[in-house]
Amino acid sequence: MPKVLAVLGVGPGLGLSIAHRFGREGFTTALVSRTDARHADYRASLAGITAPTYTADVTDEAQLGAVLARITADAGEIDTVYFGPADATAGGGITPLTEAGAGSLRAAFDSLVVPAAKLVGAVLPGLLARGSGSLLFAGGLSGKYPMPMLGSLAPASAALRMYVLTLHAALRETGVHAGILTIGGLVERGDIHRMMTAQDHGFTVGTLDPDDIAEKAWSLYVQRDAEAEFTTTAAVQAR
Repeated sequence: MPKVLAVLGVGPGLGLSIAHRFGREGFTTALVSRTDARHADYRASLAGITAPTYTADVTDEAQLGAVLARITADAGEIDTVYFGPADATAGGGITPLTEAGAGSLRAAFDSLVVPAAKLVGAVLPGLLARGSGSLLFAGGLSGKYPMPMLGSLAPASAALRMYVLTLHAALRETGVHAGILTIGGLVERGDIHRMMTAQDHGFTVGTLDPDDIAEKAWSLYVQRDAEAEFTTTAAVQAR
């Protein structure tokens, strides 16, 4: 029976590229997004790959649990989860850190870290019971290096990165793997890329090919590494 990859928060950029990459290895790729508006296009682009589609807000704990149950019922036990729901508003928008109060920081944590922890809580017990599987997350370069332009988002990015790295270390002897893609740039074809390039935001961010990132995601899965970093020249200059 094919292994199952759940792509939670699929979009036309990185999520779809990861579905393509794992699908080439024979995975069933279950695609989940908030609406079904683009599901037909996703399935068409994944011709030859079994790619059932589902509608759910995976940052909502009840919807997350329900869609994971549906995927398991339809396709079998989930081997790998890619968790990358992109919030273009970054939990209400990016506030300069010099102006951000506790509320701004809490909103960013609620947008990035809390949903990741809920996902782990929902999936990890089953993976541990089987002694196999992988949890892959998308994070930002501001979680590793100070990047003032990302303001209130940066502390939450750092917390997400350390959460995944610590989880990776804690799972080392279990057969279960956790890894993070630390991304310093706009991912081409994605919704945030489209939003950020539609107007001048006062800074320049380089672009990254989602197919290249997806290739490294596959390497993380195979080699059981903790992190892969992707950096553009513009991101380095912003540090």
